[in-house]
Amino acid sequence: MSPAWRPLAAFAALAQPRAELWRTALGLVLIVALYWGAVFGTLTLIGHQLAPMRFARLMAEISRAGTPAGLAMLLATFVPMALAVLAVTRALHRRGLQSLLGPGAGRDALRAGVPLFGLALALFPLAFLDPNVGRSVPPATVLRWLPVMLPLLLVQIAAEELIFRGYLLQQLAARSRSPWVWMVAPSALFGALHYSPAEFGPMALWPALWAMGFGCLAADLTARTGNLGAALALHFTNNLSSMILVGLYGQLDGLALYTIVINPRDAAAFGPYLAADVAAMLVAWLAARLALRV
Repeated sequence: MSPAWRPLAAFAALAQPRAELWRTALGLVLIVALYWGAVFGTLTLIGHQLAPMRFARLMAEISRAGTPAGLAMLLATFVPMALAVLAVTRALHRRGLQSLLGPGAGRDALRAGVPLFGLALALFPLAFLDPNVGRSVPPATVLRWLPVMLPLLLVQIAAEELIFRGYLLQQLAARSRSPWVWMVAPSALFGALHYSPAEFGPMALWPALWAMGFGCLAADLTARTGNLGAALALHFTNNLSSMILVGLYGQLDGLALYTIVINPRDAAAFGPYLAADVAAMLVAWLAARLALRV
């Protein structure tokens, strides 16, 4: 193992007492079952209270996330995901939130988050050079929704980090020091969940690979620091940029100040933006490392 990843040993040691593969697999199944049970159960209850057409419009608004309310409701569905991770980790592994976050997570999240947010703001004006970028949601509307949206965005990224760089990474790293096991395997699953042919058509593989690469970089930061702080900061600023500053039209753009209006199914149109996203992700990863000196 690389000397830079030595903090991973202490992070993984928190999961060592109950790191059996069957227990980890069962935990993952239970997390998924609790999450979907909560989401579908809630939607079923709401469906019984609303007229069919009104419920259909509500579901369309949530799935499209093209309005502030629709985006907020979509992000709210991650609340039961976060609660499911915490419940399963407590019941099956006798561990709590602090063990999933790792020591010093809050400190590292702030140390990495401030420069990453500054980087996002510094790159923001570059979007205005693109003729495909146009105004979307009025600034006054964005400011009015921020007190609601920022906590929900934090819940969304925290739920994903707790599962992929917390629960899965720790459980697998407790059994193997191979990065193929604790880094690549959870990141491949993370990428697979972002595979969406309905939205991206023949280009669907590339956003999934982007998500897998993001997962590997977040896992690298976790291994270098021994906590989830830097990964949380990287994920939060990335999603903040894409959901609130400059979004892709039709893709969770309900509160985006500006949107990029292109055909994401067209390789010639979408490819350069995906390449720019990869470059920005690598710069952000390096910035986080510099901020934390890891």
